[in-house]
Amino acid sequence: MAWKWPSAAKSGASEEWTGFIDQGVTLEGTLTVKGTFRIDGNVKGNIISEQTVILGEGAKVEGQIEGNRVVISGRFDGVIFAKGRVEIEAKGVVTGEVHSPCMVIDPGGIFDAAATCWDLRRRLQR
Repeated sequence: MAWKWPSAAKSGASEEWTGFIDQGVTLEGTLTVKGTFRIDGNVKGNIISEQTVILGEGAKVEGQIEGNRVVISGRFDGVIFAKGRVEIEAKGVVTGEVHSPCMVIDPGGIFDAAATCWDLRRRLQR
């Protein structure tokens, strides 16, 4: 069963929640989902989503994330590939690498990583 994104009705977007990993849950391996997925537990491995990956404040993730939009409020160490944007919220901590056309870091967010802006590379090559 999929849940609708709370603001979907207002904005016309149709992001569906695929599920979540709650606090106290640990996962090792590869997680592949079609919709938006939230993590509040511990993950070591790869997370692949066609939509949004959300790391809540209690999340501790080590590995690789691929998604359209990646929102981080917890801790992440590894490589992020985002087609849309990466958002590091006030309590978020990111170490490793980020590859995305857009990145937003809220005041208080920690970014200790290398960043590659895809769109910028394309524009500079013209």
